[in-house]
Amino acid sequence: MRTLLGIAIAIAIALAAATGAANAAEPSAPAIKNVVIVPGAFVDGSGWRVVHDILIHKGYKVVVAQPRIDTLANDTEQVRELIRAQDGPVVLVGHSYGGAVITQAGNRDKVKALVYVAGVQPDVGESLSQVVGSMPSPSNDIVPTRDGHLYFDPHKFGDDFAGDLGKNRTDFMAVSQVPASTAAFGATMQVAAWHSKPSWAVVTTDDRALSPDLQRWMYQRAGSKVTEIKASHAVYISQPEAVAKVIEDAANGVR
Repeated sequence: MRTLLGIAIAIAIALAAATGAANAAEPSAPAIKNVVIVPGAFVDGSGWRVVHDILIHKGYKVVVAQPRIDTLANDTEQVRELIRAQDGPVVLVGHSYGGAVITQAGNRDKVKALVYVAGVQPDVGESLSQVVGSMPSPSNDIVPTRDGHLYFDPHKFGDDFAGDLGKNRTDFMAVSQVPASTAAFGATMQVAAWHSKPSWAVVTTDDRALSPDLQRWMYQRAGSKVTEIKASHAVYISQPEAVAKVIEDAANGVR
């Protein structure tokens, strides 16, 4: 009987140890599970599909805004509404013009981290146009319209915006652009959330739409944690795994 009892106890201990090891091996839940992504100008949110899918399969809840890019104030309020709708703390992600939006919309208690993906990062009193004009991009193929909007020359879009994507894709992106208003680009920041929120940033080293040197300068000024990726301005499409990793780092880097 003692032998049988001893065997039973040994089996119970082994099972408990195995269960504990299995639990320890399970990935921990994200420190922050809510991610709100703000696309840039000239594109819509559909390009973030793969980043979205990577993150939701890791337990995140991801929302992608669709800025109208008519005025910065309207886009900021739209993103603030998305922030309010989340059920806990938020990582706010901005690409290109979306960086200006999160700089202003991110000044909310729910927002715990900012992620700039080749995103403009103005300070209070600065506009996107002013910051970008201080260190021009390698290309200058943005065309104004008579009604106060801007768009990329469709013939130059592939090379300038997404040089690491296939031509069949960039041809479609070129003819389905979301124009930006000059008013949105010229609006000045009322607040700059990166002064009070930790920030992460992706520098796209092959970017022809937003100067890589300007990106480095902005992110150094803000004290952002920087990851450099050899990619075009469309890095979130060409290298979604690398972009998702930076967002995860931000989610797990604050409590």
